Amino acid sequence: MKTLYIECNMGAAGDMLMSALSELIDNPGDFIDRMNGLGIPGVRFERQAAVKCGVTGTHIAVTVDGEEEVSEDVHDHEHEHHHDHEHEHEHHHDHEHEHSEPHAHHHHHAHLSDIRAIIDGLPVSDEVKQNAAAVYGLIAKAESEVHGAPVEHIHFHEVGTLDAVADVVGVCALLAEIAPDRIVASPVHVGSGQVRCAHGVLPVPAPATAKILAGVPIYGGAIRGELCTPTGAALLKHFATAFGPMPAMTVEKIGYGMGTKDFEWANCVRAMLGETEEAAGEVCELCCNLDDMTGEEIAFAADVLRDAGALDVWTEAIQMKKGRPGTVLSCLCESGQERDFAALMLRHTTTIGVRAQTLRRYTLDREAVTLNTSHGPVRAKRSFGYGVERVKPEFDDLAQIARRDGVAVREIRVE
Repeated sequence: MKTLYIECNMGAAGDMLMSALSELIDNPGDFIDRMNGLGIPGVRFERQAAVKCGVTGTHIAVTVDGEEEVSEDVHDHEHEHHHDHEHEHEHHHDHEHEHSEPHAHHHHHAHLSDIRAIIDGLPVSDEVKQNAAAVYGLIAKAESEVHGAPVEHIHFHEVGTLDAVADVVGVCALLAEIAPDRIVASPVHVGSGQVRCAHGVLPVPAPATAKILAGVPIYGGAIRGELCTPTGAALLKHFATAFGPMPAMTVEKIGYGMGTKDFEWANCVRAMLGETEEAAGEVCELCCNLDDMTGEEIAFAADVLRDAGALDVWTEAIQMKKGRPGTVLSCLCESGQERDFAALMLRHTTTIGVRAQTLRRYTLDREAVTLNTSHGPVRAKRSFGYGVERVKPEFDDLAQIARRDGVAVREIRVE
């Protein structure tokens, strides 16, 4: 299985992730040319060699009208200096940047709808657009929760917006090109101390970053300052399928994305691309016995579990004590989510207890494809792995064609 492992020992920022991933492709120079050809107003990408603690890597500088975003860490003695990561949570609030040479366009703001319009207008694939919009949605949701304002009211600074859009789109485009089957990230080092914003001094991780990283293993440390930004956090949260130690893998390529500041530790994000063996994953099966609920109530509880992201939900008819007919409601979920789904089962059923067991399962990899049929294209799901490959058309598409053309589903032939 083609696996990408992202090592976040020095946190994560959009430019550092993009820089590391750019070292995994064959023609990073062509990538920079493509990014500069996107037409994002005033934005310029420049790929630079950088060395940290004797290790050579890449830093992709993203400037807007020649200016690169920076942030200020607060140290014990109030010695202010610029940090190496871009500081997105200053971009996403409706406050002003603190630059030595203020520019008029720093006072322009945009809403999430404006960001989506920028992304939709870029000459990139639908996959890149969808992923970029989803990443920005995570950032906007976190900001809205921090500020207690609706998502549609959150303001993004123009310069910071373009800088972050460039980073997000760049990372999404690189991942579409690399096309890993699985992305695993290490626990995220967020730094410690405080960071200065125009609103004042905020704790590290910044409130929006902390919101985005909820459910992700993070840690602080001796380094004072912000190591993980909201954009870096959102990219990891959106793309990583797991967080933990590096899996056993045969590494084929390694990329180093460098920050601009020097620490005692090599200030970089490291990305490793290679092959991992197909192995069994762990899931949790939850179930409960019900004998005092109507069929409609059980069906509603099952829908709640499905809507919450359960891997599968099903029922079985049983006979309980004193000959009463009953139903077993079962739910399959990812390992680590069992408490959340158990709570839903307890809330939406009459049971007073839920049984849980951890299971190992082997799964085929899946991807969405389009098939040509005798009545036009239909969506399909391709499953593969373990020497097996199969393709199954989406029944909803077949049914829609059957109604439209007045034919039986079985008469629709895949070409």
